[in-house]
Amino acid sequence: MELHHRSDIITMVNKFYEKVKRDELLAPVFAHVDWPAHLPTMYNFWSSMLLGEQRYTGNPFQKHRTLPIEARHFDQWLKLFIETVDENFEGEKAEEIKMRAQSIARIFQHKMGLYQGN
Repeated sequence: MELHHRSDIITMVNKFYEKVKRDELLAPVFAHVDWPAHLPTMYNFWSSMLLGEQRYTGNPFQKHRTLPIEARHFDQWLKLFIETVDENFEGEKAEEIKMRAQSIARIFQHKMGLYQGN
């Protein structure tokens, strides 16, 4: 299925965070999250990034910079994100969202002094 509409973003985000909530490494990091309040923010963020909607306001790095995370958390986050997209979507937008997620992970890791890549 193609990834073109806000409803697709909602599906992708919900499926992804269900994996995060069950993940042995990531679940403890996000145990404090109020998911019903947080998920609409994620819908807005990814809809803005991928579909050009202007619903997201905020600074995602500031929200994550104090979390107790290491490079391995980013690796697992990306693994689950890409897995979720690949299981549910295909096409140009699916590839774009995976590239954007990889870019965001690199930027966050760099800002946190965790990035070891080129």
